[in-house]
Amino acid sequence: MRKARTRSTVIAVVLGLLLMACSLDQPQSALDPQGPYARDPHNLFVVVFWIAVAVFVLVQGLILYAAVKYRAKPDDDTLPVQVHGNTKLEILWTLIPALILAGIAVPTVRMVFELAAETDDAVTIEVIGHRWWFEYRYPDHGDIVTANELVIPVGVPVRLEMTAEETGLPDRGVLHSFWIPKLGGKQDLVPGRITTLNLLADEPGRYLGQCAEYCGLSHANMRARAVALSDGDWQAWLENQQSPAVTPEDGLAAQGAELFGNLGDRRSCVSCHNIRTEGGEPGAAVGPDLTHLMSREEFAGAIFELNEENLQQWLADPPAMKPMQPETGIGMPDLGLTPEEIDALVAYLLTLE
Repeated sequence: MRKARTRSTVIAVVLGLLLMACSLDQPQSALDPQGPYARDPHNLFVVVFWIAVAVFVLVQGLILYAAVKYRAKPDDDTLPVQVHGNTKLEILWTLIPALILAGIAVPTVRMVFELAAETDDAVTIEVIGHRWWFEYRYPDHGDIVTANELVIPVGVPVRLEMTAEETGLPDRGVLHSFWIPKLGGKQDLVPGRITTLNLLADEPGRYLGQCAEYCGLSHANMRARAVALSDGDWQAWLENQQSPAVTPEDGLAAQGAELFGNLGDRRSCVSCHNIRTEGGEPGAAVGPDLTHLMSREEFAGAIFELNEENLQQWLADPPAMKPMQPETGIGMPDLGLTPEEIDALVAYLLTLE
């Protein structure tokens, strides 16, 4: 009785998990395409799926038919008619699968080339995979550099030219894979190589993605967020991103700006982060560019909502919020900031709109 109850519980749990996985209302569902580079493969998948269902039903039906019709019978050892060596049948069941595979291969190969083709009006965006966040550069629009959120125009093809960070140290470069399921396919980011991927969003919105190649400690915390903007919002975003950050002149934010560039004998923020200011010295480009930090909605690999409370917790102890390896130069270290220093730095960061 107990075994039967346990078996029923296990079956119910497994079925429940399978049903949960079948939901279409998921932010990373590839079954809900929102652009042609995702929709075309999805449509092909649907066709192939139903062909596979038909083949499955046919084969399983024949197996069941044979199992019932030719099952062993008492006092009857007569073998049914054997078809081994029947040339016509063997040609038939070889030719039919070959034709099915050829019928699937032709549109598949054609689509592979169509999805990879470069269009003349595409917006080029460079993507660099770091541990554990994505960096975006817009070479067609000046010196715009952002992180975590890939901002794109609606209805315009976007061509991503992607690579992974090269550290210059042996065994330190890792693979990443960029995938925003509702907008397009998945493509690896390889140190020292450029790979490409095309995207296009039909409607304005925010589309969640993920690094889809295991890349170490915080792989699960390396998300990608595509933000598709209407033409007017896209032009306004470009104008804002091309402008330098405004340095506050007084108050707590001004103190934070000073601390950002100089933390005394501790490692300064500018040793990893850059904020473009009018006539200011550029910082390093090890970590995310913070010039217009508050124009984004998420940070730290698009994991946390960008607000005052989360920034304070992050500056107090970054590795406690996101697993990293700052002792090996990967990720943000705990700088040992005082509460007063954190308040000042957060006040400054909140001005970077």
